[in-house]
Amino acid sequence: MLDLAELARDTARAGRYLTQSLRLMVGVPDYGSYLAHHQATHPGRAPMSYEEFFRERQAARYSARVGKCC
Repeated sequence: MLDLAELARDTARAGRYLTQSLRLMVGVPDYGSYLAHHQATHPGRAPMSYEEFFRERQAARYSARVGKCC
């Protein structure tokens, strides 16, 4: 028998993955992934706000600067 709740969960999950993939394809950074990375690697420091994160990612993408966090 078809479980509608499970189907809804799977559809929502697929939608989130598709949205994330499309954003990455066009260069929109993923703030959720940044927060998870920041919490795992820099737990004692406060993360950037979404606005700060977005500006920093745009600057990194369009500048000739070389370098990464980790």
